[in-house]
Amino acid sequence: MAEKIKVGIVGGTGYTGVELLRLLALHPWVDITAITSRGEAGVLVADMFPSLRGYVNLAFSDPAHANLTGCDVVFFATPHGVAMSQAPALVAAGTKVIDLAADFRLQDTAVFEKWYKLPHSCADILRNAVYGIPELYRDKIKSANVIGNPGCYPTTVLLGLTPLLEQGLIDLNVPIIADAKSGVSGAGRKAEVATLFAEASDSMKAYGVAGHRHHPEIYAQLTQLAGSDLAFIFVPHLIPMIRGMFSTIYVKLSDKAQQVNLQAVYGQRYAQERFVDVLPQGGLPETRSVRGSNHLRIALHPQLNGYLTILVVQDNLVKGAAGQAVQNMNIMFDIEEHVGLEVLPLLP
Repeated sequence: MAEKIKVGIVGGTGYTGVELLRLLALHPWVDITAITSRGEAGVLVADMFPSLRGYVNLAFSDPAHANLTGCDVVFFATPHGVAMSQAPALVAAGTKVIDLAADFRLQDTAVFEKWYKLPHSCADILRNAVYGIPELYRDKIKSANVIGNPGCYPTTVLLGLTPLLEQGLIDLNVPIIADAKSGVSGAGRKAEVATLFAEASDSMKAYGVAGHRHHPEIYAQLTQLAGSDLAFIFVPHLIPMIRGMFSTIYVKLSDKAQQVNLQAVYGQRYAQERFVDVLPQGGLPETRSVRGSNHLRIALHPQLNGYLTILVVQDNLVKGAAGQAVQNMNIMFDIEEHVGLEVLPLLP
């Protein structure tokens, strides 16, 4: 590339926003030109996040005065509804949009409005938006102007199931079950009783059991991959750690699967994927093996009576959010996909 990519970040004070800054600050092809925050306008980024001292020298700017249309790409690390309010002007100016919220994840606006309690304001842009899992939709991402960055839970479930669904190896007459757990950072950087230390520490709880917003997102992608309807049960849990995600997925295998080496199916499907690691059969992935990195690790455990348990771990803030967004940006601007993302997991 001859010139660096001019990047804007809307909503730079949340966990995904600062994670974007951490990754993009050292990206060799990125020039961060704007970081917006209504509440922190004028405050130096490094004063709020000392970890970025010497790497990010900008101050937060008021969104009303930021020159976002002068950027090549704008990341939205904002609440649902913000990106779709600004996307039309940005797209018209030739600026690409990567939204880390839900505005462009669901193609069915009625489903979006039911789950997010917001009217969708730019259905025309939504129709051309691409769901941003590189391992599934890389070719579409290359030419996209707007990316709906997937939710964290959906990334683990979809990548955990894709090899089976693509080859018809699941008995879809039996529900697929995803038992998923996330660290507290998944709730966002806000003051909330449920995420206070005294509330979340030394405890574990399920939430969204009657219906979680990621359910329709996962379901829509699963049915597309399967080419048919299916039953899907999803229960998320909050676990007492800052970052990390562990999804345990249970499926009933089809008769066809009995004649197939499932370990080889997964190994071949992800052989060229730098950020998806298929462990040897019987492996037990740990969340700390991906902490701070863009890696996702998968292990298979065949069970009695034709069932399979799939274990998937990732860092919910990286491959589950900011890292995947940077991966999408690299593809959109024809940069090698791993650039800016070669971060080894933190251990211990």
